[in-house]
Amino acid sequence: MNGFKTFCALWLVPLLLLTGCQPKAAPGWSGYVEGDYVYVSSALGGTLSQLNVRTGDQATQDMPLFALEAESEQAARLEADARLARANAQLANTAKGKRSDEIAVIQAQISQASAQARLTAAELAREEQLVRQGFVSAARRDELRAAQAQSSARLDELAAQLRVARLPARVDEQAAAVADTDAARQSLRQLAWREAQKARTAPAGGLVTDTFFRVGEWVQAGQPVLALLPPGNVKARFFVPEGVVGRLQMGAAVNIVCDGCAASIPAKISFILFPAVDVS
Repeated sequence: MNGFKTFCALWLVPLLLLTGCQPKAAPGWSGYVEGDYVYVSSALGGTLSQLNVRTGDQATQDMPLFALEAESEQAARLEADARLARANAQLANTAKGKRSDEIAVIQAQISQASAQARLTAAELAREEQLVRQGFVSAARRDELRAAQAQSSARLDELAAQLRVARLPARVDEQAAAVADTDAARQSLRQLAWREAQKARTAPAGGLVTDTFFRVGEWVQAGQPVLALLPPGNVKARFFVPEGVVGRLQMGAAVNIVCDGCAASIPAKISFILFPAVDVS
């Protein structure tokens, strides 16, 4: 939404009288009416796909005014939504250990290694007895001792693997996953904002004084699509004699009358700038 002030009168008034509440005859001065238009635009460019109002319509606040084609922005937002879901899943995964099936494989390997270690220990016990009796050489006993040491080392290795498999990811990996999730969330937020810019609603209620495009035309970013005139943005400007300006006060009640008006219009002085006076 871009707001610009225009000094072109909304309509020409042959005679406007400004009257104060004084016992003497009320003075009157000529003036004209002007308005501060609200020019509604989009921060992004695109083809105008919808125009929900026409010149002369009365718009209410938050009423849909127009929409630009937004297929690209919608696709980008959906992609960002999927990336955020993936980042959240990765973050949740860092808080867990390995999958139950992977842990079961390690446990099976431990059971196998334990059985092998028991078998080696039994063979070593028999060989040591035979060595003492002189039936076999010491070399066979030493070979079995080495095998038993190897089995014990294998069991220790598998036990360590099982402990690691049950641990969550390291702190730095978890921090990286948190950062990735936040980045995906902010990207989704940005793309959702871009998509929202393609459909604009009325920032305030007012008269649609003009529309500048037709459906199917290309609208540049920041280029107004229509102009609104809220009732509170209408004011009358009068030029008063120098000797009167000093007696006027901000907020003073006045009446505005004009040829063709059914009744006088109550107003208050809102701005005084020599020699002009604004009332609203």
